[in-house]
Amino acid sequence: MIVPELRPWRAARPHVVRAADAVRPRLARAAGVVRPHLARAAAAAEPRVARLRQAAKPQLARITRPKPGRTWQYTAGATTAGLALAVGVATAAGPWDSSGQRTAERDRATALEQLGGVDHGGGTEGSGTSDTAAGAPRPAPSAGPVLTGLGGATTTVMSAPGSAALTRVLGPLLADPALGTRRTAAVVDVTTGARLYGSGADEALTPASTTKIATAVAALAAMGADHRLTTRTALEPGTGEVVLVGGGDPTLTARGGAEGWAGLRTLAATTATALKKRGITQATLSYDTTLYAGTEVHPIGVNPNLARVTALTVDEGRTDGSTAGPARRVPDPAADATKKFADFLWEFGVRTSAPGPSKASARAETLATVSSPPLASLVERMLTNSDNDIAEALARQTALATGVRADFAGAGKAIRTQLGRLGLPLDGVDFRDGSGLDRDDRLTANLLTALLVKAGDPARPDLRPVLTGLPVAGFTGTLTTRYTNDEADAAGVVRAKTGTLTGVNTLAGTVVDRDGHVLAFAVLAANTTDPASAQSALDRAVTALAACGCR
Repeated sequence: MIVPELRPWRAARPHVVRAADAVRPRLARAAGVVRPHLARAAAAAEPRVARLRQAAKPQLARITRPKPGRTWQYTAGATTAGLALAVGVATAAGPWDSSGQRTAERDRATALEQLGGVDHGGGTEGSGTSDTAAGAPRPAPSAGPVLTGLGGATTTVMSAPGSAALTRVLGPLLADPALGTRRTAAVVDVTTGARLYGSGADEALTPASTTKIATAVAALAAMGADHRLTTRTALEPGTGEVVLVGGGDPTLTARGGAEGWAGLRTLAATTATALKKRGITQATLSYDTTLYAGTEVHPIGVNPNLARVTALTVDEGRTDGSTAGPARRVPDPAADATKKFADFLWEFGVRTSAPGPSKASARAETLATVSSPPLASLVERMLTNSDNDIAEALARQTALATGVRADFAGAGKAIRTQLGRLGLPLDGVDFRDGSGLDRDDRLTANLLTALLVKAGDPARPDLRPVLTGLPVAGFTGTLTTRYTNDEADAAGVVRAKTGTLTGVNTLAGTVVDRDGHVLAFAVLAANTTDPASAQSALDRAVTALAACGCR
């Protein structure tokens, strides 16, 4: 199914207001229960809040006044800092203000007038388009701070949903024949980590693109949210050979106006300047893709959902100008990238030979470099658009950071290793790739919810892009056209990664329930026969979860 291009965010503002109006009554009811407790807590916490506010001023000043040339607008840094601050304040004063308005709702209204985050555009996994189709990503409103209550504040005023009540609500919905012959599910309280509902939660099934949640957590844990991928040019001493060295950046672009992504034209301009300073205006040009190992072709074969996995590519090898969804890809991304690079060098006054493969020696002198935005931004773009090319690149980068061979098998091993170091449940789990396109991948609902809880851990702010990158129901990414009809009440309060293969439909993410609890959920369905019906069944179940005050 092709998803229409996402309308500009300002056009969506009425829908956001409608979603806020829909959830305000439940928040007001909850506020009536807890307001007396909060008044006392707020009075006691005022000194602490003042100290937090004073301590945060230097950091907030740096975030709101970026220096020229920085790419703050494409990072999750501001979101992470805001969430960290919100966690501290919520622990002291709770998630409601004195008027009974949820602080997250108030913050969202403020955020509507600001820009932040990255590429929260349209598109589906394997199909669709993005609002960035005309070029590199434009900033979009960041995900709102739904994690305000993390750290234990909500559990001090209200009990978590009970498993018996959730079973009564979810059981019939998950028994829908549209979900195929096998289905598993889990619901976990993000604040406490307690499982509230489980049905076959430890049974491993094909996860499809929800695999990307695991890839994101592993990559961030292995390399850190600030890590960047660098593409460079090198000059071989004596021979004058110029080598374009791939650094595995899947977002390297040859389009005009890179706007924060690494630009091939920028690299060519800087390289030409460096060569001319050395008196070189004609050179032999080659390219180096040796950072990765093994076959470049995914086990599914040549497919419009994924280019060949190579350390050097521009615009994901797309031939139609798109930035998301399926597209015809060039047969040799590295050669294509180097040909474009040679054309740019020509524009800047340096002629080159026809490029061919090579390997930069240890003695080669670096001429110029360009780097991707921070890994946090790559993770957000991957999850929002279900970008298979970024997913496979991050899996390979995780393998390199873990010290194993950077091929499909090594990448799967590296992801598992990183998740094991985080203490996550891995029984029955098997990673064959980073994107979830491989039908032999196996994940459990238990692992998927554990990944989301770990990403919300106040002690692991480096993992927060996993949550901020999730598509928002009815608004962004692969959920743009879902939760717009009978499930519209859950629009804006559900954030989830979708997964779709033939006969497989999955959904995993977070939801704020009627009483303000932040819940992580995962549902995996196998042997489905109608993807649209299966998606609707998943959405109905999650909508019921959002409407539930199941204590």
